[in-house]
Amino acid sequence: MYTDSMRKAFRSLRGPKGFQLQIVDHDHFLTVKASEKEFMSLSGEERKEAVEYMIRAKKALEENGAIVMLVREGGKEE
Repeated sequence: MYTDSMRKAFRSLRGPKGFQLQIVDHDHFLTVKASEKEFMSLSGEERKEAVEYMIRAKKALEENGAIVMLVREGGKEE
């Protein structure tokens, strides 16, 4: 499901230094995974940039035909 056009759209985006997103391809949808540890290590302004980056990534993938779920990885489980 993760097509070349989706890959190009995603790779054209840049987030704050030290923050990366991982794409997980499921047959009928994509998961965009962010590391909570990386996110929490960012400054206030960088966190804002990271959230904007996640939203831009989701939109770029959806505009190229994907169904997208945003998730976080790490942190405390309660």
